[in-house]
Amino acid sequence: MPNILLIGAGKMGGAMLRSWTQDSNNNITVLDPGETEAIKVAVQAGATHITQSSDISTDIQIAVLAIKPQLFKKIMPDIAPHIPTEALIISVLAGTSLSSLEAGFPKNPIIRAMPNTPASIGKGITAVTGNKNSTKAHLNTAIQLLSPCGPVRPVKNEDLIDAVTAISGSGPAYVFYLVEALAASGMKLGLTPEDAQAFAKHMVVGAGALLESSEEDPSQLRRNVTSPNGTTQAALDVLMDEAGLAQLMHKTTRAAYSRAQALAKE
Repeated sequence: MPNILLIGAGKMGGAMLRSWTQDSNNNITVLDPGETEAIKVAVQAGATHITQSSDISTDIQIAVLAIKPQLFKKIMPDIAPHIPTEALIISVLAGTSLSSLEAGFPKNPIIRAMPNTPASIGKGITAVTGNKNSTKAHLNTAIQLLSPCGPVRPVKNEDLIDAVTAISGSGPAYVFYLVEALAASGMKLGLTPEDAQAFAKHMVVGAGALLESSEEDPSQLRRNVTSPNGTTQAALDVLMDEAGLAQLMHKTTRAAYSRAQALAKE
C-alpha cells in the first residue's frame, strides 16, 4: 500500500480509515487534532497519528481530504506546503470544486469524489472525476481506496458530479423524509407512532435489500408488487399521474443540482 495521509477522521474519514487498516501492509498517517475511536484502532494497527501539519512526512504519495468543507480554505495554506507536488490528492469534500482544490494544490493530480452518507457503513456509492493533471492510473488508485465504502463509478466531467450530488449525495435525505411521511400517514390511519415508524422504516430497509439482491430492474420489481386493480395499483395511480412522484422528484433533484452548482461557484 502507498504512503497515505488522511486529513480528517470524522464519519467519512473514519470509515475509510477502518477499511484501510484491515490491511496489514498499510502505511497510513492521520492528521486530525482530535483522537477518534477510528484513530485509536488505526494506531493499534500500525498507523501514525499527527496533530500538526509540520509533522507530515515528505514521502507522502496520496493525501485524502476528509475534513469539513468549510475548513478547507482555512487549513489548506498550512497543509499544502508539506504535500509533495507529485502526490495524488483525493477529495471527498462536498461542494468543493476542482478549481478550488487546484488553488491549494496547483501542480498535483487531483481526484474529486462525491460519496454519500451510507458510505460511512460501507453501503454508499461514490462518483469520481479527475483534473487535468490526473491519469487513468490515478483514477484507478482512487477507486481502489474508496471502494470499501461501496461501489465507485467514474463520471466524464465535473459537471456530472453536481448531478450525482442531486441523486445519490442528497438522496438519503429524500429516503429518510419518505419514511417520515409514510409514518405520519400511518398514524393518520390509526397506527401508533412506534408501529407506524417501524413499518415504514423496515419497509424501506427490506425494499432496498431486495433491490440490491435482485437481478430484476426497479420497474419489474414494482410490477411484481402490483396486482391489477389491487391496493398497490390504487396507490400508484396517485403517484404516477401527470403531477405525481416523477415530476416532484425531477423538481427536487433540479433544486439540489442548481444549489450544488451555486456552491461550487461560491
